[in-house]
Amino acid sequence: MKQVVGVFKIFPKSVKVDLNKLKKTIQDSLPDKVSIHKFEEEPIAFGVVAVVAFVIMPEEGGMMDQIEEAIKKVKGVSEIDVLMVRRI
Repeated sequence: MKQVVGVFKIFPKSVKVDLNKLKKTIQDSLPDKVSIHKFEEEPIAFGVVAVVAFVIMPEEGGMMDQIEEAIKKVKGVSEIDVLMVRRI
């Protein structure tokens, strides 16, 4: 089965959110067959730093929705944007 990489920009609820803990919780909340390739941090403004997650997943219907819902449920996540999806 083909694989896909999805890049998600994840905004924390406040500057007080521990980004390392947030990354670990995001990684633990993802569905089976999905893994994190890497995380990056992107400064936004006024001390707010977004987490950019590169997620490897199988190419199957509904997987993006499952991942988005899982990330949105993580405590400390305010908002999520999909930046890119590409077959690898």
